[in-house]
Amino acid sequence: MSKVKYYYDSENLAYRKIKTRKAKKIGVVALFLLASALFGFLSFFVLLNTPYFETPKDRLQAREIDNLKLNYAILNKKMDQLNTVVDAIEDRDNNLYRVYFNKSAIPDEERKSGFSVANRYAILEGYDNSELVINTTKRVDILSKELAVQSKSLDEIFKLAKAKNNLLSAIPAIQPVRNENLKRMASGFGYRSDPFTKVKKMHEGMDFTAKTGTPIYATGDGLVAKSDNTASGFGNHIVIRHGFGYETLYAHLSKYKVRAGQRVKRGDVIGYVGSTGRSEGPHLHYEVHKDGKVVNPLNFYYGNISAVEYVAIAQLANQENQSLD
Repeated sequence: MSKVKYYYDSENLAYRKIKTRKAKKIGVVALFLLASALFGFLSFFVLLNTPYFETPKDRLQAREIDNLKLNYAILNKKMDQLNTVVDAIEDRDNNLYRVYFNKSAIPDEERKSGFSVANRYAILEGYDNSELVINTTKRVDILSKELAVQSKSLDEIFKLAKAKNNLLSAIPAIQPVRNENLKRMASGFGYRSDPFTKVKKMHEGMDFTAKTGTPIYATGDGLVAKSDNTASGFGNHIVIRHGFGYETLYAHLSKYKVRAGQRVKRGDVIGYVGSTGRSEGPHLHYEVHKDGKVVNPLNFYYGNISAVEYVAIAQLANQENQSLD
């Protein structure tokens, strides 16, 4: 039974019973129920969006995020290993290969510059793990740029090495006749007495004595430019253009074994010793030209003799005697 409430009527000096309207009671009850429902809905919504109330989908997404973080950690570890290897290659490239071929070192600023495109990583921003993804992507970009720069450098070194190998093959580095006992050196480069006029004049090559028919060898790889007797005084002679500014002349031959336009390798037999042209006796007159200027052939005999043999040949070549042509 509900309580009965009274109020004091001061005009009539008596207590009167408070009468409650039924509609008002119903309104209060309805308002209470509505407030309760709203509070329950809000509480449920808050619970759904807190980590204390996970759905199966939330747990699946959490596992996927954990796996993603693990994969990124593994990727970064592998990039650490790759960076160590690339750093070693770059150090060898700068301090060995490029030094050997007289090329400037590539600075780190160029190697590790990455990509300078504005807002390159804007699409990766705004996510929970954006910092992790962006940092890893930047590392991949920097490593990619380093590898591209290194690849270009190695391509350059390969071309230089190939050219260097061709240069070493082209240099006239051996004697043009067999000279095992070092006794075939008759006259060297420099001022010598002319065998016909007895006047000292510049002898622009070296004379090797040998029997007629002794093989003559190409002293470096090259292309036979001449194989004839059109030059005054040289008789039958051969000119080989080796490239890189080198050219050699072989004069007074008895006969040829090559023709103009033919390619030869160092050590190939190109002709035979004779005494044609302005010659006092069977011998080979041999000259070396570099960039259009005659040079001392003695400076290039390092391909098939020792240091001791070189000194012996130099002593013979530097004697001021009479040339044979």
